[in-house]
Amino acid sequence: MIYNRINGNKLNNMDTQISKTGPKDVFLNTLSFGVLYGSIVSFLTMIFQYVNYAFPDPLDFYVGRILETVRTSTSVLVVMFPIFLILAWMIEKDFKANPEKRNLKFRKWLTFLTLFAAAVTVIVDLIILVNRFYSGDMTTQFFLKVATVLIVAAGTFAYYLWDVKRKPGDKSKRPKNVAWAVGVIVLVSVIAGFFIVGSPAEQRERRFDEQRIEDLRDIQNRVINYWSRKGILPGSIDNLQDELSGFRLPVDPETEENYGYMVLGGLEFELCAVFNATSNDRVERETLRKDSSMYSWEHGEGRVCFERTIDPELHKIEGGLIPIPVR
Repeated sequence: MIYNRINGNKLNNMDTQISKTGPKDVFLNTLSFGVLYGSIVSFLTMIFQYVNYAFPDPLDFYVGRILETVRTSTSVLVVMFPIFLILAWMIEKDFKANPEKRNLKFRKWLTFLTLFAAAVTVIVDLIILVNRFYSGDMTTQFFLKVATVLIVAAGTFAYYLWDVKRKPGDKSKRPKNVAWAVGVIVLVSVIAGFFIVGSPAEQRERRFDEQRIEDLRDIQNRVINYWSRKGILPGSIDNLQDELSGFRLPVDPETEENYGYMVLGGLEFELCAVFNATSNDRVERETLRKDSSMYSWEHGEGRVCFERTIDPELHKIEGGLIPIPVR
């Protein structure tokens, strides 16, 4: 009877444990750790891009790519981190009602998996950063990125190691304090992004300006091609219309008005557009890299005209044709 009683108690304990590890526990804990991983990765990515923007490397600096990465990582963080806080609050509330759930094997597995993933992330990131350092990466960038990874990893390790050692029924205020502290850090980081990337309204205006530059570059190439084939500049921008090739003149993406064009005489002409804001010096340098003609597209706010002079030796080619870049 003693044997049966002992076995019965063991079975009852196992049944109790199994019954308490229900679908709700699996869902909340799995989703919580999942959004935690996503939040950490997006936060590190965002901070890395801030460093790249603040300390640009002339050998590897593309502001468009940096801004796009900041937008993406910020979007992920803004969605995932609040979800993580809500799930953490729900789980902590459940622990207060059922203290024994803190020792669920399923949760402990997820916790140690988190520590393992954090360790692997730190190791891989440090290897990449050290490799870039030996490749000539800027010293300031290197130390700031390494410091960011180590701080995030150390914080994650410290908190979850403490969480693993917590006893059922522990009413520590540390989770709430940590949540507030991390929340403030994330909020400040996201707000900082508005000073780098700009507000959504500013981003939309910037995209309109970028499209205007692309359109003017296209028209410029068409004008040069027209001259190379006919030996004269088109008297009107409408002369660039080509029904056979299907080319239609681009118009301002915001106002849908035609861009300005005027022949200044001889081989000189100008193209005009109305811009929302002054061009960014870094964007301008990146634009020059993309523009095979090496013409500057730096502009201020409002109506700006770009004067161009065709160089016969540079643009006149055998057969009177000049290739038009495919958009």
